[in-house]
Amino acid sequence: MKKQPELNIQKAALYSIVINALQIMAVCALAGFILSDRMNQSLRGPLGDIVVLLLAAVVSWGAFMDIREAYRAGKLSFKLDGLNETVTQMSDLNIALRAQRHDFLNHLQVVYSLIEMGEYEEANRYIEQVYGDIQSLSQALKTACAPVNALLRAKMAEASQRGITVESSVHAVWDQLPLPAWEMCRVLSNLIDNAMDALEGTQEARLWISLNEDVKSYSFEIKNTGPAIPEKTQSSIFEAGFSGKGEGRGMGLYIARETMRAENGDLTVESNDQFTAFRGFLPKPLKGKDEEAIGIRQ
Repeated sequence: MKKQPELNIQKAALYSIVINALQIMAVCALAGFILSDRMNQSLRGPLGDIVVLLLAAVVSWGAFMDIREAYRAGKLSFKLDGLNETVTQMSDLNIALRAQRHDFLNHLQVVYSLIEMGEYEEANRYIEQVYGDIQSLSQALKTACAPVNALLRAKMAEASQRGITVESSVHAVWDQLPLPAWEMCRVLSNLIDNAMDALEGTQEARLWISLNEDVKSYSFEIKNTGPAIPEKTQSSIFEAGFSGKGEGRGMGLYIARETMRAENGDLTVESNDQFTAFRGFLPKPLKGKDEEAIGIRQ
């Protein structure tokens, strides 16, 4: 059975905008030509001019409406792509959290059995080991944003399973992010997944996750010890469709940066032989006295 071609809404919207823009220019040129002295003078006159102008206005208005709707369709398609990716990431997060719950119940069962058999020293050692693991994961539970906390905990557990040493540094509350929590999770998830993929097969796999904030902005850094990104490639990795992972990939970094820039923030990369770091920031929204102070200075 022949495979049906996939519908690319963004490409269709772009084609629609270009075609209708050409239509508007053609109609305007035709109207100007008809009303010029080059045409038969019998077509001239107030009534003819009005008819031609009305026809040009109707066609131009229709083309303008098509352009507007095509533009909206393109933006909607972009958001839907992001939502689909987020749903997949949240599904993976749910699976990871369920796996952690299962592990926790297993730990309780082991401790209970050791105590029941009177192996108190062994139970104590087991509890100390499990407690250390829980403490390392709990470092991610310091923000006021529950979805971000859950995401970081799941990603840190996944990194541990993949043999990656993770260090987290959370010096932020993140209680009033200027964008929805699920969008922030999408950005962080893309960056952490890329960092873990880059560490596959490396001898010393280390990942640093840092969340910060100050008076003016929220910021984060996702850094790893994977191979350096070539300097020529660094200027292209944020472009839509660019990927070293094969066809159909390459939207993650593009969506992440566009998400940050939509809120007047940004996402940058630094890569060398020692580390690769993605750094992002979001300005805090101005409120109350801050807005008044800016108004006075202006």
